[in-house]
Amino acid sequence: MSVDTPRRIVLLRHAKAEWSEVDDHDRPLTDRGRKDAPVAGRWLARAGVTPDLTLCSTAARTRETWKLAVHELPQRPKTVYEERLYEASLGELLALLNETSDDVSDLLVVGHNPGMHALADALAGEADGDLLPQMHRSGFPTAAMAVLTFNGSWKAVEHGVGRLVAYWTPQD
Repeated sequence: MSVDTPRRIVLLRHAKAEWSEVDDHDRPLTDRGRKDAPVAGRWLARAGVTPDLTLCSTAARTRETWKLAVHELPQRPKTVYEERLYEASLGELLALLNETSDDVSDLLVVGHNPGMHALADALAGEADGDLLPQMHRSGFPTAAMAVLTFNGSWKAVEHGVGRLVAYWTPQD
């Protein structure tokens, strides 16, 4: 696959999680989260998003979000559970994207805030319509998704390289 191939990055924040007495990494989804995650999966399917690869944080809430969302897709992509996504900084997230094989055209990342919002904001050098202000106003709530496109190698992913082409929240 050429490094000039159009690529797509989908950033999905985990669905609503419990604030319980368990360790943060082990927090499960709330009832609302269990309802929102499949809705996010249906949006992905309707939008024609068919990831070649999904990187998912190892936290319970991200794994549960992905498990519920992926059942709504026409085909299950390869999924890698990545410890480094949990509590990842913007720099760490960019480094993970840079490690992606150029055989991957569409990448879905299931992670946490503030990282997912920061990454979407950092990558979006351009945006369709009013998507950027809409994303800023919403604050990237639970189960929100940003879809960005760019051309080039994953090794070249950096600030401003992408175009925000879709932004969705369960309240849309």
